[in-house]
Formats: sequence, structure tokens, C-alpha cells
Amino acid sequence: MTPVLATVSPVDGRVYVERPLDGPAAVEEALARASRAFRDWRSTPLERRQELLSRAVDAMVARAPAIAEELTWQMGRPVAQTPGEMRGFEERARFMIAAAPSALAPVEPAPKPGFTRFVRREPVGVVAVVAPWNYPYLTSVNAVIPALAAGNAVILKHSHQTPLCAERYAEAFAEAGLPEGVFQYLHLDHADTERLVADPRVGFVCFTGSVAGGRAVRGALSGRFVGMGLELGGKDPAYVRADADLAHAVENLVDGSFFNSGQSCCGIERIYVHARLHDAFVDAFVETTRGYRLGNPLDAGTTLGPMVRAQAADFVRGQVADALRDGARALVDPAGFPAEAPGTPYMAPQVLVGVDHSMRVMREESFGPVVGIMKVGSDEEAVALMNDSDYGLTASVWTRDEEAALALGDRIETGTVYMNRCDYLDPALAWTGVKDSGIGCTLSPLGYEQLTRPKSFHLRTTS
Repeated sequence: MTPVLATVSPVDGRVYVERPLDGPAAVEEALARASRAFRDWRSTPLERRQELLSRAVDAMVARAPAIAEELTWQMGRPVAQTPGEMRGFEERARFMIAAAPSALAPVEPAPKPGFTRFVRREPVGVVAVVAPWNYPYLTSVNAVIPALAAGNAVILKHSHQTPLCAERYAEAFAEAGLPEGVFQYLHLDHADTERLVADPRVGFVCFTGSVAGGRAVRGALSGRFVGMGLELGGKDPAYVRADADLAHAVENLVDGSFFNSGQSCCGIERIYVHARLHDAFVDAFVETTRGYRLGNPLDAGTTLGPMVRAQAADFVRGQVADALRDGARALVDPAGFPAEAPGTPYMAPQVLVGVDHSMRVMREESFGPVVGIMKVGSDEEAVALMNDSDYGLTASVWTRDEEAALALGDRIETGTVYMNRCDYLDPALAWTGVKDSGIGCTLSPLGYEQLTRPKSFHLRTTS
């Protein structure tokens, strides 16, 4: 009997999607097709590739309402918020398509008499993209569109929680007229995913997921000299300086902590507040949090949906329980959120004070609706605490002083520094991380560098 992928919806616990899993034979067929398709696709003029990809984006945008609703069913984000995923998808896709000509243009050194010299950027071949469920289009688009624009073929393996996302890509590319085999998707288990990425016909691997998953990918590639981009976890900090705009900081940091039920690699998980603002900040933060509505994500009035599965919610509840046992205080009463139900994905947001870095909730990635707040007395103390982490994806500084933000940003160990905003990706800027947050870079013109390889041409003229 063929193994089956079954997507259990966090909305009501029912199976929402079932698909047969592809096995080793399907992996072999997909790689063979991709390798053949790559030979012609890489020679297709860039303008033509841009045209086809733009048509595919048009097709995805035309399906946006249906995509948003099925996304809610698959991973639980409120239907009032899922349309934003497609707006972000479109923004990133169109930016990367438009950036391709300059990013892929040959690099020409200063003229040298008697020589023609330049560096050309060539596609790496077949790119394997392994994408997660939490932002299934926003994470995958970072790799899929620029990989194709650069002339590569792509095989997408999407999360078992969001398999329809891979199928929607395929439908849009087919409608746009993308040549057969240039884009494919596979529904795979872990073993066959490792078989895919380890195959010598794969020229680059883009993985977004957990640190453990990143280690598994790296292990699968250990015997090959092949590039990889690993976008992994985060424990992203915020520092609210004494001169911050209090109302602005509260509004945005509550959203940064609890949007998507906290299931964001760049969501806010720990906040350090200068002593001068600490008490007022905490009071306003808790009041704003209590205004959230936890419930059925298909209800337009819901602002906080279920987590992706009960086990994920129970993990976060365990972090909270351990922190309370060790002396932390919880400031939000779950009774104010009637949909809260232990043992289910429906978890009320929680704000903790009295926390310190000995507690799991301040060190482990929570990936859920909980945030710890600590009082600090100086910029130096805040930076030391922000850097006291195995992760380094983003960090935000809340201040009216741009020079201070820049000076602090130079000292924070992170991939992106924000001032007065958080939990956002600008496609014009490189998306990258340090430490256990991963390696590699997507988005911006720099995102094309890992999806291509430089090839130098050194031509000498003879008389």
C-alpha cells in the first residue's frame, strides 16, 4: 500500500488534505526531467524567463482569495490575515524578477589592452527547495522565483502541513507556459527528502526549517561539495530604549510577538526594556495583549488562531510552566480567552516577567504566543543580553535616536537590525542569519549569488 500524506487541520482536527507520498522512483524521474529541462531553460533568454515568471505570479495573485482560505485550513492563521501572505508573495516575487538583469549581469574589470575579461554568473543546475508550513509562500518564494529566474530548474518539497502550496505553484507555472520539467514538486517523507538533496544532480539546496532539520540536510550533503542555504530558527530580541515612542513600541511589539500565533522565525520572543519605561511598557503591553481574540480562524473577528498542532502548543505551555516554577510571573489570565483548551492547538497568549536567561523560555525557540520581558539599566546590558543566544536572525531597537540604533546595531550579533519595526522582510535587503539561525542569503540582488556560480572569461587577443 502506498504511504499517504495526511494534513490534519488545526482548525477542527479533521484531515483536510490527503496525498500519496512520492517514493524513490518518483525522485529519480523528477531529477531526470529537471536535468533535461535545465539544459534548455538555462539557454532561454532572461527576458523570456522574466516574462513567464511574471505570468505565473499573475496566476497566483488571481487565485489569492481561494489560496488564503485553504491556507487557513492547512495551518490555522486567521482568515482575516492570510490574504497578507499573497501580498507579500507578490511583492517579493516581482522584486526578484525585476532585480534579475542587474544581479545576473557580467562583472567587467577595468579595460586591459589586448584582453577581454569578464565574470559571468551561471546557473547551478537543479535546485532543491525544502519549505516549511508557517509562511509557506513567503518562505518558498525567496528561493523558487530567483532560482528559476537565474536559469535553474527547481524541485520543491513542501511541508506535509501545507502540501497544497506546492500544487498551487505547479498550476500557476503550467498556466504561465513554463516548459515541462523546469518546475516540479514532490510529496516526500524524510528519507526520500534526504535522497533528493543528496543526489549528485542537485546543484544547490535551499532549506527553511528547524535547526535539527538543517543539521539533517547538512549531514545528507556531507559527502558532496555542493552549496546550501539554511534558514533555521530564531529567538529574536527587542530592546526598548528610554527614549522610545512608548505607544508605537507597544503596538508593534505585541503584533511582532503574537501574529501568526508567534509561529514566525523572526517573531519577537524576548524583550528588554529600559528601567525608565519598563513598568509603563509592561502595563500597556499586557492591556493590548488582552484585546486579542482567540478562536476559530475562519471567523473574520478572530485575531489569534490555533497553533499548528497540539504538540506545539503543549511545548510552549511546558516552557511557561517551567518559568513559573522558577520564579517568573504570568500577567495574562488564560480565562480571558475562552477558546483556550489545554491539550489542543488553541493557546492563549502569555506575557512573562521576572524571567532570566536561566529559563528555557528565554533561551529555547518557543515558536508560539509567549514572550518574556526583562528590565535593563543600560544599552550595554541590553546588548549583552540580546547577544546571549544561540540564534541571530533579527533584532530590533526602539528609539528616537537613529545614530544610537546604528551604533547598537553594529554590536548586535544578528542578520538584520531593525529600528522601530520588527517581524518584516524587505525584499530589497538580504535575508540572512548568524549562529544557529543558519547560513546563506536570500532576497535582494545578493540572493542571486548562491543560486549561481561565477565563471571567469580571460581572452587574449593575438596579432
